[in-house]
Amino acid sequence: MATIPLQEIVLAGPRGFCAGVDRAIDIVELALRVCPPPVYVRREIVHNRHVVEALRTKGAHFVDELDEVPDDATVIFSAHGISPAVRHEAQRRGLRVIDATCPLVTKVHLEAIRYAREGYSIVLVGHADHDEVVGTMGEAPDRMFLIAHPEEVDKLRIPDPDKVAYLTQTTLSLDDTRACIEALRRRFPKITGPAKDDICYATQNRQASAKTVAGQVDVLLVIGAANSSNANRLVEVSTVMGTPSYLINDKNDIKPEWLDGSERIGVTAGASTPEFLVTEVVEALQHAGRVAVREVHVVEEDVRFGLPRELEDIARQSGKALPERSGAAAVSE
Repeated sequence: MATIPLQEIVLAGPRGFCAGVDRAIDIVELALRVCPPPVYVRREIVHNRHVVEALRTKGAHFVDELDEVPDDATVIFSAHGISPAVRHEAQRRGLRVIDATCPLVTKVHLEAIRYAREGYSIVLVGHADHDEVVGTMGEAPDRMFLIAHPEEVDKLRIPDPDKVAYLTQTTLSLDDTRACIEALRRRFPKITGPAKDDICYATQNRQASAKTVAGQVDVLLVIGAANSSNANRLVEVSTVMGTPSYLINDKNDIKPEWLDGSERIGVTAGASTPEFLVTEVVEALQHAGRVAVREVHVVEEDVRFGLPRELEDIARQSGKALPERSGAAAVSE
């Protein structure tokens, strides 16, 4: 990065932690303070290794499946949601459960349950290997059909083409999802869907800000994990605009050849990315000298989700006061 003629760094806003991620991290932080140890977390609480490692250092035990959790222990379900089978297994074993599923993911689960009860075949637009999709599919496995691209719509074999509903993963590309829904409407004219878009507000806002910044820079760096759906979508939407875009975990992933000849570099971050990583990337880009930093905000966010009742119940039963929420400040360098 030593020889780039960098004139300006443009930060996209909003970026980084969303309300669902803030809530999930707070849940683990607070559980570590009010629950008898050890506290287990099934899967990554959010898709970011820096967040996971910070919470592991503070005492959280991350596991892949419930068979790694001892009987009578406390287990936290991740922000991405779980299938009913996982929930039933936890109940069968008497585990103390705290559900950190994002409320916007829970909304999709409830829609799936409702459509299934009403006899609909449900087409879920999403990525097969994502934790959120696995959990949602589990709500009605006999009625769910999964697609990721518009071309897959014609291959669907639906029992009753007049009784079809669609749902979407919350972290998809708005443009790609719109194309899938349009294809579904052409194939199934009577298809129904949720009254409000399932793509979460944070995903929409971060894609809008990434597009805005992509139009003003030579290169866009997206800070996020490789398994973060929303971070990958930020790379996609800016690349489609013709701006070279790269996904990085942190400053150490930046390759000098990406930036050669760039006068303006954009920086954004997925919804699971802590802000200190953004600060480190900016400082790394500035290392050769003072470079102007400009922030572009497309919308202000003030969403905040409440804590699950079970966490408050555990605190009360333990005779402990639930500490104040610390949110994003809890995860730092």
